[in-house]
Amino acid sequence: MASNSGFLDLGFAKLDIDREKRRGFAEVIYCQGKTREHLKKICRQMKKCRQDLLLTKLDKKTYAYLKKSVAGLKYNPLAKLGYLNIKDKPPKKGLVAVICAGTADMPVAEEAAVTAEVMGNRCVKFYDVGVAGVHRLMGNIAKIREAAVIIVVAGMEGALASIVSGLVGSPVIAVPTSCGYGSSFKGLAALLTMLNSCSPGVAVVNIDNGFGAGYLAGIINR
Repeated sequence: MASNSGFLDLGFAKLDIDREKRRGFAEVIYCQGKTREHLKKICRQMKKCRQDLLLTKLDKKTYAYLKKSVAGLKYNPLAKLGYLNIKDKPPKKGLVAVICAGTADMPVAEEAAVTAEVMGNRCVKFYDVGVAGVHRLMGNIAKIREAAVIIVVAGMEGALASIVSGLVGSPVIAVPTSCGYGSSFKGLAALLTMLNSCSPGVAVVNIDNGFGAGYLAGIINR
């Protein structure tokens, strides 16, 4: 099972146990498409190797199955994330702000926030502050400007990321969501708006990819 190449071969999976040394955090487990038995074996082996656990797209029933054999495994049902910190991490100096346009975007925002927190970042959240009532954003702008990196989650037309970027000095990670009516094309409209932002300093991840945004924020804040 052990390998001198920095991974463990389980037959059905090759665990990258050297990833923390390269990237600052252990390999993350994407749960969709994997059997419960495979997930259990991966988690138990990761824990044995003292690797932090972060499981994305984890449904409640699978979590209930896994926690029976993975002691201490926690779950955020809104973010659909399972997690377990094996090693204590002192909080990073910089603050990560997670801004969410609407309540419907919260699952993606929570995925970003929990990911960043599990990686050892301090997070502050500002939810339901979209462009339809921009005064809600402005009422929190002083605190937002304290963040070292900002994650902006928005569906519909996705304009919030550009507005935030134009008001702050920190890098902005934009996350388009699939929330919206027909012409939003399940997040494509928000994605294109964010990619075409006229405010410099905006990086864009894939539609509904809160995990990717939280991970990138952790790397920037490191």
